[in-house]
Amino acid sequence: MTHYESPVRHIPYAQQKVYDKLSDLDNIKSLQGKIPEDKIKNLSFDTDHVSFDISGMGTVQLEVVERTPIKCIKFETTKSPIPLTVWIQLVPVAEEECKMKITAGLEVNLFMKGIISKPVQEGLEKISEILSMIQY
Repeated sequence: MTHYESPVRHIPYAQQKVYDKLSDLDNIKSLQGKIPEDKIKNLSFDTDHVSFDISGMGTVQLEVVERTPIKCIKFETTKSPIPLTVWIQLVPVAEEECKMKITAGLEVNLFMKGIISKPVQEGLEKISEILSMIQY
């Protein structure tokens, strides 16, 4: 499995608030307008699932498969051209501040790794940036 990591982002909210919002995907529907539609289309959410179409790749559906209260939310693909696991990890810094990092694990061969590494890394960076800027 190949792993990719976002930069660590500082979020000026308590770890519990951030976890509560991100662990229920219905809470982040407001992000739909912040993601460039030239990259991702047909974005939809419910409590445990997110689905979207990526140009040139197809439909990706992720499901929350594990929630570790206030520390981690783990997603796995239920539909994707490439098997994918995503973790959102939260660590407290102070009472009203935490750090977040997103990690993605992909099962890809060496040829595909060369093709998708840059877009996956850029995608993680953009998602972590957006998640670090929303109101919790």
